[in-house]
Amino acid sequence: MRGLALALSWLTVLPVRTGAPDARTAAAAIRWAPLVGGLLGAAAGGIVLGLTALGVVPLVAGLLAVGFLALATRGMHLDGLADTADGLGCYGPPERALAVMRDGGAGPFGVVALVVVLGVQAAALATVPDPLLVALAAAAGRAGFAWVCRRGVPAARPGGLGATVAGSQPWWVPALWWTALAGAGFALAGVRGVLAVVLGAGLVALLSWHTARRFGGMTGDVLGAATELATTVALVLLTTGR
Repeated sequence: MRGLALALSWLTVLPVRTGAPDARTAAAAIRWAPLVGGLLGAAAGGIVLGLTALGVVPLVAGLLAVGFLALATRGMHLDGLADTADGLGCYGPPERALAVMRDGGAGPFGVVALVVVLGVQAAALATVPDPLLVALAAAAGRAGFAWVCRRGVPAARPGGLGATVAGSQPWWVPALWWTALAGAGFALAGVRGVLAVVLGAGLVALLSWHTARRFGGMTGDVLGAATELATTVALVLLTTGR
């Protein structure tokens, strides 16, 4: 349970006290991340459902739910998305890209990535006011953490979250999560639910491969980018045909 407590402390604003984590607890926290994501997604879906029931315009409700998720996660995943986009968009060797990512400001690639992802998420949430489906998408996005942290992928730089969890996960951990979530997706939304998980997983795999080549390994920013992109793809697939 220390791993779950650490996952809640890392991935939410909940005041969970864990102390300094060791490598084993940090690895366990990554494995618990999809459950934490599912809880956050269910809360966001509940916000949309409640606000639309009160007569709030669906898109406004979706935007407010996106804002809730940003606050509930300290904006950490969004910051990772913006930094990763800026790092991938710059020229030069891996050291140059990592330096750009360490810069506190958001560059043009980061801003565009944030605008597109947040806009798509808000529109999708407005279309799918179902807490279970939103929970599925958010959990599938966090399952990508374990793939980015799989064994064989080193940390791109010393220190930070990336170095703490790099190479900590066997490949079958994300595979099991994605398989279980695909089954849940089929139960909730049929083939669309399966595709939402599978395409999100494919995007995470592609991002992890490319960033490992570009940066020389993984970083904590890549974790944030992976979850935001996979969650967005899953939400889009779940809105298709509705």
